Amino acid sequence: MSGSRQDVVDAYERHLRLERGRSAHTVRAYLADLRDFLAHVDGEGGAHSSGGAGGAVTPPPDTVARPETPLQDIRLADLRAWLGALASAGAARSTVARRSAALRTFFGWATRQGHVDLDPSLRLVAPKRHRTLPPVLAKDDAVGLLDVAAVAADDDDPVHLRDRAILELLYATGIRVGELTGLDIDDVDFASTVVRVIGKGDKERRVPFGAPASRALQEWLERGRPRLVASGSGPSLFLGRRGRRIDPRQVRTLVHDMLTHVPDAPDLGPHGLRHSAATHLLEGGADLRMVQELLGHASLATTQIYTHVSIERLAASYAQAHPRA
Repeated sequence: MSGSRQDVVDAYERHLRLERGRSAHTVRAYLADLRDFLAHVDGEGGAHSSGGAGGAVTPPPDTVARPETPLQDIRLADLRAWLGALASAGAARSTVARRSAALRTFFGWATRQGHVDLDPSLRLVAPKRHRTLPPVLAKDDAVGLLDVAAVAADDDDPVHLRDRAILELLYATGIRVGELTGLDIDDVDFASTVVRVIGKGDKERRVPFGAPASRALQEWLERGRPRLVASGSGPSLFLGRRGRRIDPRQVRTLVHDMLTHVPDAPDLGPHGLRHSAATHLLEGGADLRMVQELLGHASLATTQIYTHVSIERLAASYAQAHPRA
């Protein structure tokens, strides 16, 4: 293996960003997991440690510099010890499973690149995740949310016009918040009522939207956006108050704040609107594969969770309404 361990980690980061096309958020998460693991291995003495599962995930700093464990010396026992420490510290199954996946991805790449001779993660088994059903809005609550946005936009404030267009588009299309904030004006085709979206892995797809979203977008572009445009706006579809491209944090705040005006609605973020759109499509009779295409899921299994949401809600309605339930 050539270069230092840090050189290998830096090369892995470039691989994730440039070759795999992972988002900045995903890259940060993978690297954080990897660095936490390496810190744990160094603190426990690497492959030569007995490192019990109940130990600390990241050792406390001390005055003695610990040697850096070479990647070649890391064994399956080290991976299991770190994941065991996470579980003992109370980490959720989904967290342990995600970090296990991060290790397998890194060591699989490192083996292919010749940085390690034998992949220590080959026999690493992650705990099975509990499939939790995502919270969704009832259809009436979704309508209520959009009605609140429409009433707010009646004052012709450009930000309120923008907020209405954002909420209408999120619910109409089920796109991710990062996909929404990355949209440019030319990505919206009003003639065909579709929006061009760049999703995970830089994959492009076209997602239809309906008449309410179309009207809200046109009003934003005609009466709202021109009043927020600044020198740094570029072609961004949605802008913040200072004229820059809106960021996901602002959109999350918007969704949470608007939902406080809908009585008894759950507190959801933009991803909750995505879940709601998918669930309502399936309840309305949409084909599962069509919903998969709209959402940009690589696997149909990911989309199938929404069928479970619909069944659960059907069972709850049955239990409430049927006299013999």
